[in-house]
Amino acid sequence: MNKTLQLVGFLIIVMTFNLSFAQASKGDIELGFGGGINFATISDFEGETANGGYTAFNIAASGEYYFSDRWGIKMRLIYDNKGWGDGFVTDEEFNTIITDFRLSYLSIPVMANWHFGKRRNWYLNFGGYVGFLTSAKDTTLSLDVKELLNSTDFGLTLGIGYAFRLNERTRLFIEYDEQLGLSDIFVENPFTNSITNRRSSFNLGVLFQL
Repeated sequence: MNKTLQLVGFLIIVMTFNLSFAQASKGDIELGFGGGINFATISDFEGETANGGYTAFNIAASGEYYFSDRWGIKMRLIYDNKGWGDGFVTDEEFNTIITDFRLSYLSIPVMANWHFGKRRNWYLNFGGYVGFLTSAKDTTLSLDVKELLNSTDFGLTLGIGYAFRLNERTRLFIEYDEQLGLSDIFVENPFTNSITNRRSSFNLGVLFQL
């Protein structure tokens, strides 16, 4: 009995060791699902931002193809809420009303993903994104302002995260993600400089290795 218990204990230790050091390799594909909280605003190219920010959420699905245990290419599909706070609209009586603006996009980032650290638990991704506007409203009067905005948005994206393994093919992740828009969001911009989206987020989710 003692030898059996010792053998079981040894096998558990070996399995735990192998799982904790299991890494993706060339040709592996990893799918992910998650979401998080967005902190959004708008900015011009001189760095001036709106007076107020807008806090919302995102939901995302992702897929990554590994070229090696360190490098992969990652694509996401994100339901992404952006916008800004302390803007204004004018009602039918020409009164100015302070309000927030909520812009919803389907965003598609394509990124290089670098996995680092002894167990490749850390990762850094960088690349570009394109976003397709699905709705745009103010939060006080619920006015539809979609026709005032360009239907597409594109820019740069950068993120850093940590993933820890639950089992051989499943990991949980936590990450910080940043999007910096490069295109003017307005169809007819009344300002001197282009006005672009800016968004940062903190995300949680799960990854499944196929």
